Amino acid sequence: MTDYDVLRVFCGPNGGYGNELGVVRDGSVLPERSDRQALAAKLGFSETVFVDDPERGVIDIYTPTLRLPFAGHPCVGTAWLLDVPELVTPAGVVGTRLDGEFTWIEARPEWAPPRTLRRYASAAEVDALDVPPPGEWIYAWAWEDEAAGRVRARAFPGRDDAIEEDEATGAAALLLTDLLGRALNITQGKGSQLLTAPQPHGWIEVGGRVHLER
Repeated sequence: MTDYDVLRVFCGPNGGYGNELGVVRDGSVLPERSDRQALAAKLGFSETVFVDDPERGVIDIYTPTLRLPFAGHPCVGTAWLLDVPELVTPAGVVGTRLDGEFTWIEARPEWAPPRTLRRYASAAEVDALDVPPPGEWIYAWAWEDEAAGRVRARAFPGRDDAIEEDEATGAAALLLTDLLGRALNITQGKGSQLLTAPQPHGWIEVGGRVHLER
């Protein structure tokens, strides 16, 4: 079995919740995309990262069913694990920084895969949602406190795989921040926390807590 680490990314203030991430630190053990895809499917995490150059931060990201040029929670988790100033993804170079308990990445909204951002009138409506049928990647959100930038969100990938609901989704948070043009404090899923902030020239930072599970 290929060695891999398991991280929990975008944990809540008490260290709970967050989204699990598999990281294969030595990507050379599985150089073929088909083998990487097979392992990602077997592990079953919403994303699995293969590190192709730990010093330069070159990474390759997979869901259980497809390869992604960029994704938020894999970049935040791998940035924390490797402690490098940047990550190199197929979409572009992602800036990284560690600030106390939070790990931040800086990326561009156009790198994120398409998402349907669906606004609801209240956080209670978002909480009450059932998992929709497959076919559309939906990020359901509502203001908890608009003046404070606090958002309640849930994410439904709609891929017809084992991931019916994504506990914490950095790419969707990046798109929502770009849409609203302001910093956000997002509570997603059962209790994950994502922080975001617009930056100059169209860049957006996404940050969260990372814990090593094993």
